[in-house]
Formats: sequence, C-alpha cells, structure tokens
Amino acid sequence: MRITIEGADKDFAEKLVALAAAHHAELAVVAVDTNWTVERAKRYLRSLTAGARRFAEMVVVDGDGYIDADQLRAALGKLNGPTVALSRAVPRGVREGWWPEGVSAPITPVYDPDITSWQKVIAYEMASDSVPVFRSAFAALNTGRTVAPASPEPPAPWSGEAPSAFAVPPGWGAADDVPLVTLDQGGVHAGPDTGGERQRDR
Repeated sequence: MRITIEGADKDFAEKLVALAAAHHAELAVVAVDTNWTVERAKRYLRSLTAGARRFAEMVVVDGDGYIDADQLRAALGKLNGPTVALSRAVPRGVREGWWPEGVSAPITPVYDPDITSWQKVIAYEMASDSVPVFRSAFAALNTGRTVAPASPEPPAPWSGEAPSAFAVPPGWGAADDVPLVTLDQGGVHAGPDTGGERQRDR
C-alpha cells in the first residue's frame, strides 16, 4: 500500500506508519511539502502581472496579511485583472513544476457574512504563516530593483542680456554676406579674418 500525504507534518506521518505496523500492514508514506517557501514565493511573484504584483504587495506589506477590497480598488481600480492573474498563477506553477499539486493560493477573498444572496468580497487575506515568507520574497526581489537616475538640474535662468539680432556675427565683416577667412601661405585656413577683407589664394 502506498499513501501520498499532502501538507501533513512529520509527526502525523510517523503516527500513521506506526498504526499500520500495529496491524501488521506495510505502509509507505510519501509526504509532499505544500508549504510556501521564499523561493516559491519569489517565483510566484515574478510570474504575476505588474498590477497583480502590486495587489499582492498591498495585501502582504501594506495590510500585513489583510486589506479591505475598497482600499485595493482605490489604489488599483477594477480588481478583475489582478485577481484573475492571481488565480492562474498557482496552477501555472504546478504545470511548470515550480511547486507540487496541492499548494494553496496564498491570497484568498474574504466574503461579507451578512450577505447570503450573493457573494460580496469585502477584503483579501493571506495565512499568517505565509506573510513573513512573502515579505522576505518581496524584500529579495526589491533588492535587485534598479533605481531610475535622478532628473537633471534645470538650467539656471538667464542672468545677462541677450545679444542683438542686428550684431555682426564673429568672423564676418560689416559689409560682407559670407564669413571671411584668412589663408596662410600654404592655403590652409587660419581662422576668421577680423579685418573685413577677403584674401584669395592666387
């Protein structure tokens, strides 16, 4: 006989084996760890959309495991997108082999007990033993986050007078319509001619 126990602690498995042995039965117990670990939590968070990750961060960090749905809506708008992404993350992790089947969703809705005609979500919560695990996962992910460079300083306001639009540009003669240059003996440009005369290489 082979029994697979998901989420059971070691003591329970040992008692079960002892019970089987007392009845002269052979029993092999394979305990599957379905608890959230920091590595699993990091994979879970990395697989989420930006909106769903912010949703999870508000539940874990801002709300310490419990946050009102209205507070989430005020920050994120409609919650359909993030909640769908959260619900798909766990089965996707099972398919990818990130965690075994039987791992529970870390964030679950809390319904209004006074309304029985239809289900109204009033908050979202995380199991208390998973909160420190996901806090550590967020801290690890945020450690590697790159910080955008600071905006450059705005230019200082102009403190002098603007040059006149009618001033003669440097390198131009008063009566010229093209810049003037001087040539040395080899015909190489030697810089602007401030004398207002053109020299040609003959």
